[in-house]
Amino acid sequence: MNQWPILKKSQTVLSLPNIVLFFIFRFRLHFEKESKEILQKRKKQAMTKALQQVSHKELEIDIDDIYPSEKGLGFPRRPSWNYEMTRESLLRKEEKSYRDYLEDLHSRNPVGSLSHFEHNLETWRQLWRVLEMSDLVLLIVDIRHPALQFPPDLYHYITGELQKQVILVLNKADLCPPPLVIAWKHYMASKFPHLQTVCFTSHPGQPYSTVLQKKKMRRKADWSHAGGPLEILKACREITAGRVDLSSWEQKIQRDASAEQVDGEGADEGAESVLVEHQSDSAMEMSSPTQELYKNGVLTLGCIGFPNVGKSSVINSLVGRKVVSVSRTPGHTKYFQTYYLTPTVKLCDCPGLVFPSLVDGPLQILAGIYPVSQLQEPYSSVGYLCERTPFLSVLKLKHPSLLDNEPYHGDHGSKDQCWTAWDVCEAWAERRGYKTAKAARNDVYRAANSLLRLAIDGRLCLCLRPTGYKHWENHTDLSDIMALQGRLREEEGMGDREEEEDGESSTEPEEERDRDADDDEDGDDEDEGFRQPRREDDKPSGFAVNMFNVLQENECE
Repeated sequence: MNQWPILKKSQTVLSLPNIVLFFIFRFRLHFEKESKEILQKRKKQAMTKALQQVSHKELEIDIDDIYPSEKGLGFPRRPSWNYEMTRESLLRKEEKSYRDYLEDLHSRNPVGSLSHFEHNLETWRQLWRVLEMSDLVLLIVDIRHPALQFPPDLYHYITGELQKQVILVLNKADLCPPPLVIAWKHYMASKFPHLQTVCFTSHPGQPYSTVLQKKKMRRKADWSHAGGPLEILKACREITAGRVDLSSWEQKIQRDASAEQVDGEGADEGAESVLVEHQSDSAMEMSSPTQELYKNGVLTLGCIGFPNVGKSSVINSLVGRKVVSVSRTPGHTKYFQTYYLTPTVKLCDCPGLVFPSLVDGPLQILAGIYPVSQLQEPYSSVGYLCERTPFLSVLKLKHPSLLDNEPYHGDHGSKDQCWTAWDVCEAWAERRGYKTAKAARNDVYRAANSLLRLAIDGRLCLCLRPTGYKHWENHTDLSDIMALQGRLREEEGMGDREEEEDGESSTEPEEERDRDADDDEDGDDEDEGFRQPRREDDKPSGFAVNMFNVLQENECE
């Protein structure tokens, strides 16, 4: 039975609506706000600075540059305590310890150098509890930029002080070219030799040709056919070394993989029942870290990661049905919950946490770490994206300086124009029909948010590379990665697609979804891939598909 937190004020219990508000404000993400001067400066720069494509070398990223050891970019630890302490005294001690952590962090890093990171102590408390409860930790990252979401201090704390193992899950593997997936696996193995690494995708082989079709396919998401659960099982079996009976989990994966969806029946219907424990404040009270691994023969897997890495989708895929609502909104999961896959395997889900780092602000936004809906100045992030993707060939934009009455002929005449981030937003607003309510001018702010959401969703894909990137086109694991991504199934299903209506106006439902996407409570958009369909005249190229041009021309109409 779910337990609601009981708040007392003058010995009275709060009503249910007040308790809901309490949860919303208590567990929401807390970030530092930027000054108006900084925002205005960046906006002016976005209107004047000409965009220039960066070199491939600048797409490479090193985890040591994101989390330099000398900057003290750790995470707050739970202070020591004993059973003689009261709960109130423990909470005060935790608050003081957290304030000391923030003071030390800011003293070692100049103002404005740190990225946005979590300032809500309640969320950090949930991380502490999940780490204490877990026997193994699944650290989930986005394959497009895993170095941004793998804090080395967290890894060393789990493997060192807690003496537990970490399995790195490279999620959304369908959004990157297979050679790049292999490159990231080798890079992480070179940095952390004892780290178990597996690739994962919740939606292998699902093609999307238009935005409207994408919305239709989302409702048919089949969580039981994910790519990667068996690899996670193998990694767990190697770590547990026979101390836990995982045969029931293997049988479940085999049943899910062989299950055929009945016509007219959703993938979640008819699935096995799953025991779900919604943790309340009682789970956050005084309890010591368990020293006994695999207690009572049960393996507890802690699922942690940054917001928007597809953590909820991974859990749904492991369970084989939808038990967690997913959204592109960072911080969508507010408090940790546990799910029993089988009588001997339990998942513990932790809310997404943003760790302090030195990642660029625009890149943090494009990685989905910071909510787009809270952005006051999205234009610099759009410029950052356009300098690293072939936006002209993908979006087919017409430069705003061209005459309004001139007929549209693709991007003819636009390539020679000097583009700024503001120009891109204005051209996208014109192309999509985004207008302000009163003056009917191009709504550049909304257009900028739309472009950023395309990048977060993977439809305008920005994939970073590990430093010293090598091309792995001939690697022996290439075929395994392609099979995981479901590319063969994608090609076989090309002939069965339904033609969708090209183009959308500002009066269509998609327009409203773009505006209110961050308020979506049940949209399966956190981990959905968007691939470029193969045309009939294209030669079979296997992994040579250009994953950076994932938007089709008819999606931009």
